Amino acid sequence: MSEELDDLNDQNEDQGTITKVTGMYKDWFLDYASYVILERAVPAIEDGFKPVQRRIMHAMQELDDGRYNKVANIVGHTMQYHPHGDASIADAMVQIGQKDLLIDTQGNWGNILTGDSAAASRYIEARLSKFALDVVYNPKITEWQASYDGRRNEPINLPVMFPLLLAQGAEGIAVGLSTRILPHNFIELIEASIKHLQGKRFKLLPDFPTGGEADFTNYNDGNRGGKVRIRAKISQFDKHTLKISEIPFGTTTTSLIDSVIKANDKGKIKIKKIEDNTAAEVEILIHLHAGISPDKTIDALYAFTNCENSISPLCCVIEDNKPVFIGVSEILRRSTDNTVQLLKSELEIKLRELEEQWHFASLERIFIENRIYRDIEEEETWEGVISAIDKGLKPHIGHLKREVTVEDITRLTEIRIKRISKFDIDKAQQKIDALEDQIAQIKHHLNNLIDYAIAYFKRLMKDYGKGKERKTEIKLFEDIVATKVVIRNTKLYVNRKEGFIGTSLRKDEYVCDCADIDDIIVFTAEGKMMVTKVDTKTFIGKDIIHVAVFKKKDKRTIYNMIYQDGKGGTTYVKRFAVTSITRDREYDLANDKKGSKVHYFSANPNGEAEVVTVLLRQVGSVKKLKWDLDFADVIIKGRNSRGNIVSKYAIKRIELKEKGVSTLKPRKIWFDDTVQRLNVDGRGELVGEFRGEDRILIITQSGIIKTIVPEITTHFDDDMIVMEKWRPKKPISVVYYNGERELYYVKRFLVENEGKEETFLPEHPETQLEVVSTDWRPVAEIEFTKERGKDRKQNLEVNLEEFISIKGINAIGNQLTRDKVNQINLLDPLPYEAPEETPADDIDVVDEEEVATPKKPLNNASEKASQDDDEAENDEEGQTRLF
Repeated sequence: MSEELDDLNDQNEDQGTITKVTGMYKDWFLDYASYVILERAVPAIEDGFKPVQRRIMHAMQELDDGRYNKVANIVGHTMQYHPHGDASIADAMVQIGQKDLLIDTQGNWGNILTGDSAAASRYIEARLSKFALDVVYNPKITEWQASYDGRRNEPINLPVMFPLLLAQGAEGIAVGLSTRILPHNFIELIEASIKHLQGKRFKLLPDFPTGGEADFTNYNDGNRGGKVRIRAKISQFDKHTLKISEIPFGTTTTSLIDSVIKANDKGKIKIKKIEDNTAAEVEILIHLHAGISPDKTIDALYAFTNCENSISPLCCVIEDNKPVFIGVSEILRRSTDNTVQLLKSELEIKLRELEEQWHFASLERIFIENRIYRDIEEEETWEGVISAIDKGLKPHIGHLKREVTVEDITRLTEIRIKRISKFDIDKAQQKIDALEDQIAQIKHHLNNLIDYAIAYFKRLMKDYGKGKERKTEIKLFEDIVATKVVIRNTKLYVNRKEGFIGTSLRKDEYVCDCADIDDIIVFTAEGKMMVTKVDTKTFIGKDIIHVAVFKKKDKRTIYNMIYQDGKGGTTYVKRFAVTSITRDREYDLANDKKGSKVHYFSANPNGEAEVVTVLLRQVGSVKKLKWDLDFADVIIKGRNSRGNIVSKYAIKRIELKEKGVSTLKPRKIWFDDTVQRLNVDGRGELVGEFRGEDRILIITQSGIIKTIVPEITTHFDDDMIVMEKWRPKKPISVVYYNGERELYYVKRFLVENEGKEETFLPEHPETQLEVVSTDWRPVAEIEFTKERGKDRKQNLEVNLEEFISIKGINAIGNQLTRDKVNQINLLDPLPYEAPEETPADDIDVVDEEEVATPKKPLNNASEKASQDDDEAENDEEGQTRLF
């Protein structure tokens, strides 16, 4: 037994032994990490290429003869330089080809929109594009190194004279770090390079090949911590169909459709079917059920599908064999400065070549013009020939820029007799003069290098900028609140007596439709309140009196409540809103006294204040047993306030006498043109003050008019020209060109079909809206076209109110003029006193942030009770807070 214990102790000691890793394991991981970072995942700042990309481009240049090569052949040639398999090289080449900048492709190279992969490398072909041949290669200024097997030379970096890294973008995952450089617009990169050379400021924003919309507010110059929000471009195809015409970068039509179907299955959105008609351009049609709001569905698509994504850029590049993190602006500056140095090297090499040509052309002329070749006829040795030529040249070489070498004399001896016999002195001098002009031009460029570089970038813009305009639309996105756009396809039930709420209580009372991300607010007869998440079954407390979906920051829903403070206690009345709470925390609205109970409760979505009748029990000498209580007389306070005294005596019951009207001010609504959305936060231009029945008038350039409920989720068309508060009695005045009759017409009409979208222009392809006015008495100015041989007709002012009476929306209208019209302008309207808009009778308008003075005291104690301070609404630590 003791031996077995000793063996067990030995095993435990062996298991606890720490063995240090030595030998080849000690350095292997670091070597591997360095290799992946430097040789595989991260591009170099000098040329913007990863090693495999650089080797592909080098191999293509070696094979280039102007014709297409099989990609399989290019891949095989690249393997002489790249020590990896053919599959990785082919994939890298396809990625370069899909960016449509450096490689001219032929065949099926895949589709970045649908995610379809390219055909096998043996079936597709490629050659270098003209742009690549122009800006990527110059063997004379390229630094070379031996390939991995030492058999060939490959470039250390290609002399790329363009910010290629920013144009193509790059992604890579290494050991311990990664890089994600987003692609930028070709034209904007050139413009930024020119601005940098001119010493001006510039700003770079990504541009994605898939188009779409993007919010670059937090781009942070592409540095770590930045974020780009990207969206698909969604428009309303018709009343029951949405169209996706551009998709976010990093997604495909397949992945986007899958996300839409998944959101539909989860009940986040509700669609009828989805069609993918994508070919050369994206076209995804989403068909909606009748009664489903297109605007709300668009927001839901952004909130719950891949129609909106976010990208976190991270600019990491290799510089001096080390990874460095810099912004895209700095990358462009360094790339542009590098381009200037490469251009300088090119010019210096070309200058040396021209000077050498000039030197030999001058020697050749001296040699032939002075017949120095005859001096070698008597020479028998090579040394004698060289010496004779050198002696013959000396009297004539004083103007040369360098000494004559043996190599120069040797070249002179290689001139053929036929060339000497046909030598033309004038042509030779012309050649020398032309070389001198070229040398002078090169020296001028070197002395004005920045101007030369700017001209170089402008040439690139002219030669290659066509068709490379920005594809991604720059926008500011408004945050979409998921609870406001989610489709509520789950039914909520309540068991009031037992105190349960949930989606599984189908035998109990139906409350409303809800979504699984909603919060539910519940009130009980004891004066308790709680907000909780939707669930299958949740216990709140017995005798539930009110259940509803809770809206965060809702200041317009006002709760009217009459309660008894404790058993046999005083009865109070109060009005309050619930804006922020702690989820799943029980709040006591009746001062937490045992025996408290609620006599009357109502929830009013627009701050309505009803009138109720209070009936007391017959007790002792109480004379007044019945009176009316108007909630409009009660100040709106916090939910923890005690309220005003109703009575100290026992209440028999409370009856509703009269439904209430809103006691809140009309809601002010603004339009933010930056994000093309309505808001109540004061951003943009004030549209107006709206009550529940008010609507917004929308008119578009295409001749569509409609009135809409001012919902924050509404999307607006790009051709919208009028948006204002709708006044039903205010006429719309229109001047338009009738394409069928080829004349200008005027019409005035009222919008009679509230909420219906209508067209007020005749259906003809040439019909065009000229001006539209919503003024009471508009005036238009007609500017006539000057006819040949006639004086220009004087401009004519037309009072549209007098010109035509108000007719139906479908009326053609009255002909404006038969003369040729150059332009029609709206002038300042004539003065008019519009009828005042007054609220309905008996409405006491009260701001939701302010309190109104009660019309009359409820009783002698009400004045004192109204002075009670609101109790602090502190949240418990460690609990989720709803804002």
